[in-house]
Amino acid sequence: MQSARTSIVAGLALMGVGLLWLLDVLGVLAGAVVIPPLIFAAVGVAFAVLFVRDRAFWWAAIPGSVFLGLAAVILAGQAGAGGRAGAFLFVLMAAGFAAVFLRVPGFWWALIPCGVMLTLAVVVALPAGLPDATTAAVFFLGLAVTFAVLALVPVHGEPESGASPTAQGGTPVRMRWPLAPAAVLGVLGILFLVQAAAVLVPSAVVVPAVVILAGVALLAYAVRAHRHGGNRRHGT
Repeated sequence: MQSARTSIVAGLALMGVGLLWLLDVLGVLAGAVVIPPLIFAAVGVAFAVLFVRDRAFWWAAIPGSVFLGLAAVILAGQAGAGGRAGAFLFVLMAAGFAAVFLRVPGFWWALIPCGVMLTLAVVVALPAGLPDATTAAVFFLGLAVTFAVLALVPVHGEPESGASPTAQGGTPVRMRWPLAPAAVLGVLGILFLVQAAAVLVPSAVVVPAVVILAGVALLAYAVRAHRHGGNRRHGT
């Protein structure tokens, strides 16, 4: 019964898409700018219905998010969003991969393209005219955050070597391997960020800023050492 309902909804959506397409080809709705986004949105909704109706159709969230994203890009472009309209596609694609992970927590791999899509959305939405180093810094730092989140999120599956001995297959565990790419990508992002700061900030300001930061670090260290010393005197 559930599969029959899904077939009915998907069939009606496809019929609607075909009808709109046919009317556009025949010239009945020639020049109607809403036809392409409506077609993409209808296909996206059909896939979304498949995803919601049956757990086995987890994959439908991915093409559904792509078609809905294309519809959003077209509408945003018509509204004057310009080159930043592509950010809507990446955001919706990220939502599709996030939906896959939420539906099947064992599919931890979906978090990687989710983070990549969100990072690309931020990159596309950046103001025009920024140095290339700034864009690269945002990109690498976004990827670093993606892998760092993957290391923090409990996922279902077989525990890897070095995991807690109490963790069994099917029990949520935290993976450690994403920390390696997170560290590498983070370092690259910081290097590009420093390079971008050297371009955006006058060199005469860099040295005083470094001196101020060093002073703040020394003060923080002194406060921490004072607190630890007080704790030792009180036997804590």
